[in-house]
Amino acid sequence: MGAGQTTGRRRAVPWVMLALWIGVLAIASPFAAKLADVQRDRVTDYLPAGADSTQVAEIQTRMPGGETTELVLVYHRDGGLSAADRATADRQVRRIAGEHELTGTPQGVPSRDGTTLMYPVTSNEPGDDEDLRTEFVDDIRETARSTGGLTVQVGGPGAVSADSAKVYDSLDGPLLYTTVAVVAVLLILIYRSPVLWLVPLAVAGIADYLSMGVAYGLNQAFGTTVSGASTGIMTILVFGAGTDYALLIVARYREELRRIERPYDAMRAALRGCGPAVLASSGTVAAGLLCLLAADLNSNRGMGPLGTVGVLCALAAMLTLLPAILVLLGRRVFWPIVPAYGSNPKERRSLFSAMGSSAGRRPVTVLVTGAVALGALALGALNLPGDLKQEDSFVDRPESVTAMLTLAEAYPERSSQPITVMTPAGRADATLEAATATEGVESARIGRTGDGWTEVSVTASAPPQTDAETRTIERLRDTLDGSYVGGPSAQQIDLEKTNARDQKVVVPIVLLSVLLILVALLRSLVAPLMLVAAVVAVWGASLGIGGLVFGPLFGFEGTDPALGLLSFVFLVALGVDYGIFLMHRMREESLGGAEPAAAALTALRTTGGVIASAGLVLAATFAVLMNMGLVPLVQLGFVIAVGVLLDTFLVRTYLVTSASVALGRKVWWPGRMAQAPQPAPLVREPERV
Repeated sequence: MGAGQTTGRRRAVPWVMLALWIGVLAIASPFAAKLADVQRDRVTDYLPAGADSTQVAEIQTRMPGGETTELVLVYHRDGGLSAADRATADRQVRRIAGEHELTGTPQGVPSRDGTTLMYPVTSNEPGDDEDLRTEFVDDIRETARSTGGLTVQVGGPGAVSADSAKVYDSLDGPLLYTTVAVVAVLLILIYRSPVLWLVPLAVAGIADYLSMGVAYGLNQAFGTTVSGASTGIMTILVFGAGTDYALLIVARYREELRRIERPYDAMRAALRGCGPAVLASSGTVAAGLLCLLAADLNSNRGMGPLGTVGVLCALAAMLTLLPAILVLLGRRVFWPIVPAYGSNPKERRSLFSAMGSSAGRRPVTVLVTGAVALGALALGALNLPGDLKQEDSFVDRPESVTAMLTLAEAYPERSSQPITVMTPAGRADATLEAATATEGVESARIGRTGDGWTEVSVTASAPPQTDAETRTIERLRDTLDGSYVGGPSAQQIDLEKTNARDQKVVVPIVLLSVLLILVALLRSLVAPLMLVAAVVAVWGASLGIGGLVFGPLFGFEGTDPALGLLSFVFLVALGVDYGIFLMHRMREESLGGAEPAAAALTALRTTGGVIASAGLVLAATFAVLMNMGLVPLVQLGFVIAVGVLLDTFLVRTYLVTSASVALGRKVWWPGRMAQAPQPAPLVREPERV
């Protein structure tokens, strides 16, 4: 092939790649626009697939009128309700009954101290449509207004569900804008260029849009659960992981431009050098996230495929679209610090050179000190508050939660939300009798019948989500064979049990999957075990820090039951990323003939800045979740952000480097690199006769 043809190919390839991406986006655009239409944050989208409470919720949607919306109107005055207050309550409730299709006539239940009057209200009017439910709750609140010192609140499961939906609906815009802003600021500080930062940010935005189209396709083809939390995590992974890959590629590209004249050839060399590490790291993250498919909890299981889609879309964009744009823009994209051909970067002692030298002088001391520090931090996990209750899951308490607290104080002797039992229609009377006779049950009544099932509404004598109510629900499940026991409190019980089960199942699968990938990549057993042990230690220390601040500093009353599993999956999968970057460069140096200690320190010096930048970006993107209005998201964002920072600045820099120096060639055992090079045989001259 002639020189002219080669030059033409170099010029054509980036343009062809750009055209392909335009075509891909044109195809994905109609599907990406529909993702919001299939996003669901219903109860069944978060419950365990096979739990009693899930079966109850699904049967309710098939009954006449569909899913029931249960509310409680709470009328309260601190000094005691007056006759005028009761008249106001009666008037408002009658107006609501006249404007909406209610199930039965609401009856007021006064509290013993005379300060509160509650009206349980149920309706099938909204069905299982989230938007209609929210409108229904808003209409009720518009009618049931506080007046003249009388406090009126609308609570109950339906109101909590509507308030949760509003929070999730508000996440999409602010989450995306905040994530983009945070990444933009960090890229400007890292690159110190008025142009360069725009390229990876724009490519990440394109990858995010593509991931939305693919996520919609998964939903249509396989019924993958799409929730507000999973789409939010997908966006964060696209920008966080995608920017990490961009930082590594751009850093290697800049390095190659100093020794290769043509940008096209420099980019090819850069991709050959760092491409395997990027592919391996993204594959590790994807494999770790896909392990969530083994979870029984719908929300956890749905988060795995969507997170994987985000990572793979980011990978595809950063390995194809980003290089094409950078090659087309040429060296000038790095202005004002342009890497000229044949030039050498300014020699300066970097922070990571100093840190590596300290780790190299006394590797065992550094390793033991770091391990003890991580272990001490992990003890803080013992201080984590108990499981998060429904009323404590909002950062700012909405009206529905305030109503629940008012009811708990005014009615300590009874529950303010029903336990729903679904029983075969032919056994309704027997089930009603058995439920009424169950210890801890105050009353029970028969509700709707349809689709072969009858609904029985049970009121416990204990307040919601207390140990006493939990025991009542367990007795009902033991007593009522062939029936399903659900409702809000039963859902919380099933969530806690299933999260514990999922953690036992998913964690070993994640560890095994990540370990096998590392063994295949590094062709060693010791190095992968070292990296996996490091990320597990980071996870424990991050949870420990959460235990030290969640209650005392943030004022959280509980811990999300899914926090342990989700933080483990993300920290192990994402944390191994940086280990791969470091160990892959260490392996390159070792193959080039460097001694083990020198290879480890050179790898840290050359990749430390990139890993630090990538860690800051990833931590910042997950920290965006801390600005959201739900405690589970705040806790997840905090633990992952802290874990990424620990992994970046302590574990990768000190512990992995010092362990590699201390182990020497043994770090590559049992591969051939673990063997010391054999000296060349001496050639003796023939003896003279």
